[in-house]
Amino acid sequence: MRNRTKLLILLGLAIAFVALYVFYALNGNYHYAFPRRLMKVFAMSLTGVAIAYSTVVFQTITHNRILTPSVMGLDALYMMVQTFIYFFFGSMSILVVNIHYNFLFAVIAMIVFALLFYRILFKEGKRPIYFLLLVGMITGTFLGSITTFLQVLIDPNEFLGLQSKMFASFNNVNSDLVWLAAVLILLTIIYGWRHMNQLDVMSLGRDTAINLGVPYDKLVQRMLIIASILIAVSTALVGPITFFGLIVANLSYQFFNTYKHSILITGACLMSIVALVGGQWMVERIFSFSTTLSVIINFVGGVYFIYLLLKESRSTG
Repeated sequence: MRNRTKLLILLGLAIAFVALYVFYALNGNYHYAFPRRLMKVFAMSLTGVAIAYSTVVFQTITHNRILTPSVMGLDALYMMVQTFIYFFFGSMSILVVNIHYNFLFAVIAMIVFALLFYRILFKEGKRPIYFLLLVGMITGTFLGSITTFLQVLIDPNEFLGLQSKMFASFNNVNSDLVWLAAVLILLTIIYGWRHMNQLDVMSLGRDTAINLGVPYDKLVQRMLIIASILIAVSTALVGPITFFGLIVANLSYQFFNTYKHSILITGACLMSIVALVGGQWMVERIFSFSTTLSVIINFVGGVYFIYLLLKESRSTG
């Protein structure tokens, strides 16, 4: 009952922040500002839900609360894909001008990368999860190095256009992309939600889960692919947000203190909506667009990441 009460409180906060963002200083401008604000709130909610869901699932299968799906190199791959487009095709390419092609190209590239990545590493079926993480970190560093090398060589005028892809932005989200992303995210979450009870058992460890009848290796592969799809869609929609999943997932663990993933994931999703909508309102109304939400999130997330590392080292020391 306590966790249900906490979920209701978070739901109320999410509704309150959404109402504040949508109706504050609207001044009767219902024809132009109102639909644009609703679409931005919808995009922020989709992004928050996708990142929160994928991060909690990813941390469960890795049994580590300081890791996020970005450690697999998906953020680095997204930037490399965008840099490749600008470097080889230019800013006037149809892959840049047509945002639908750009979105689908980025999503397909990241999903194919994840599928091949997991297919190769899980081919023998006995790869430890930390081997996967190590290879993912090395791959992310390698892709980041290639991206940096191409950005040094790229034409300065092309690089100016590429800069808009480097940081997450909710100000110019296309409504058509939002609906397409909504369909992909919804279908992925519906498929993954069937495994909530198995994730509860998986959190007990590999040996215990196998003894209790959970197909551990197959479930790990499915959950990794689900996490990759969600991160790919959210990143292609608004851009990379590195530390956001780390923040909301760990806050959900501390706030609810339960093993049930249905509660943890729902709580993390509501926290994501509160953080993104409330943070964007502060960026627009308090900071007057002098900074961006992604900068604030990465700063807070970096500090929180250091705190978690210090806390983990003390508990193991």
